[in-house]
Amino acid sequence: MSDEDARNAEHAEAMRALKAQREALMATKTDSETGLLLVHTGDGKGKSTAGFGMAARALGWGRQVGIVQYVKGKWITGERQFFARFPDQVRYEVMGEGFTWDTQDRARDIAAARRAWETSLEMIADPGVDFVLLDELNIALRYDYLPIDEVVAGLKARPAGKHVCVTGRDAKPELLEIADTVTEMRLVKHPFDKGIKAQRGVDF
Repeated sequence: MSDEDARNAEHAEAMRALKAQREALMATKTDSETGLLLVHTGDGKGKSTAGFGMAARALGWGRQVGIVQYVKGKWITGERQFFARFPDQVRYEVMGEGFTWDTQDRARDIAAARRAWETSLEMIADPGVDFVLLDELNIALRYDYLPIDEVVAGLKARPAGKHVCVTGRDAKPELLEIADTVTEMRLVKHPFDKGIKAQRGVDF
């Protein structure tokens, strides 16, 4: 037997063992209909991007999607234009007034966050909506525009089977505690540090 044949045989045996381990592990899991709460946070790029990817995945399965944007204001973004192509499956609400350094008005930001949260609760309670994306809700919580206890209670009270994804850096510990999945995006490199502005079709 050649060295390559021996290596292939060793690989096949390792994969058979791995498959057996995987099947044993999966036998301990349940296929629950309980909806998941997912949080995408951290200082790296990709939090909203991942959330919108999940919304697209839900659409692929013919599910109904609700999206609330807490911060980005009236920006024209690629995701907004894309999901507008699915008016029968997506309710897309842009509720923010823009970044806090743009508005420079805390009372106005609080009012916008309150409106966005009420819309979020409507989507979460709506039995016709399967997946809800609360984009940049963490930013509203970071600045205490909304009481964290109220938000936690609203998310915990979501109907069975309702999936909710929350994005934004600096997620509150109380939110992380109740989440089923927490992903932290870590910044390694970013083109902005080299003087490159956000790119259409990549960043927005």
